[in-house]
Amino acid sequence: MNSDILKGNWKQLKGRVQAQWGKLTDDDLDVIEGRREELAGKIQERYGLSREEAEKQLDDWT
Repeated sequence: MNSDILKGNWKQLKGRVQAQWGKLTDDDLDVIEGRREELAGKIQERYGLSREEAEKQLDDWT
């Protein structure tokens, strides 16, 4: 899923993102607003992962 699709469908995808990464809050998701880099950064921050692992999880999810 490319960044444009993620941004365009963000409202629909927020629930799926939160189901996958439950430590992300509604406020986190509002700040992210469909930006892939922001999402990877928040996953990294909340779960204590390396950037590469956060990107891998996001790639696998998409």
